[in-house]
Amino acid sequence: MGKSKKKQKKTAAEPAGTPDPVVETDAGTPFSDALRVGDDFVLADVDPRATPEFDGGKAEGKAALQEVDDELDALQEMLFAGSTAGDRRRVLLVVQGMDTAGKGGIMRHVVGAVDPQGVQIRAFKKPTEEEKQHPFLWRIRKALPEAGMIGVFDRSHYEDVLVVRVHDLVPPAQWARRYATINEFEQGLVDDGVTLIKVMLHISPEEQKERLTERLERPDKYWKYNPGDVDERAHWEAYQEAYQAVMDRCSTEAAPWFVVPADRKWYARLAVQRLLLEHLRALDLRWPPADFDVEAEQERLAAS
Repeated sequence: MGKSKKKQKKTAAEPAGTPDPVVETDAGTPFSDALRVGDDFVLADVDPRATPEFDGGKAEGKAALQEVDDELDALQEMLFAGSTAGDRRRVLLVVQGMDTAGKGGIMRHVVGAVDPQGVQIRAFKKPTEEEKQHPFLWRIRKALPEAGMIGVFDRSHYEDVLVVRVHDLVPPAQWARRYATINEFEQGLVDDGVTLIKVMLHISPEEQKERLTERLERPDKYWKYNPGDVDERAHWEAYQEAYQAVMDRCSTEAAPWFVVPADRKWYARLAVQRLLLEHLRALDLRWPPADFDVEAEQERLAAS
């Protein structure tokens, strides 16, 4: 806590390719381990108000969120810089959850901490008529992040085994085949250099009701209110069953799911930030070396 927001700059004596110092801010079990969906996972057993791997309260959580902004920003820049030297790696953060679970807050408070030029965000809504003419992964493939980028999906290909299943939009045999198709697709992404981080924001129906109520009580929140959200509440249990099936069928070794308790907005933001940070750290990023003679260019510049 209390880390200075001033970025640490490299000195001229540091060799090319030296990474920024890693600031170890997390003690204990990594969030990636604590929140990972493993064998025998039961979604109903997850307390939406829990704060795994964090003992503080709201104030401490907000402070911890800001504590590593600089490191997150530096790692994102390093990822992007690597792409200029041919590094094909990129990151894809998939954020799923019931309505009002906090996806927008993740975009503002977590993804918003890095250079927007290095981020590609795509929100997936109801398929367009054109998209309906193609296989369900067609629109997903078109939105994948480029090399060096952090891609963020607000909802994703999982809508095609969630809302489609709950509302019987296609025959059961059709959506049932999609789990295997998704696993094959995601394995291909990982093989192609994509670091895939799949997050479900797990909110309780009681908390969702409170958030919807607030939207109806505040004129500045009216724009966020959708009458259809109340209709969807009638399908709550069906959605929980659909999410459980996703965890059972599509949390793989290559692309595991992470379930984040989301009744406390501040914790959900902190947990997703830490998941993103831990995955970026694991990439062992380096600044690309100069592809020119540095000393010669220094002399030329001094003489200009």
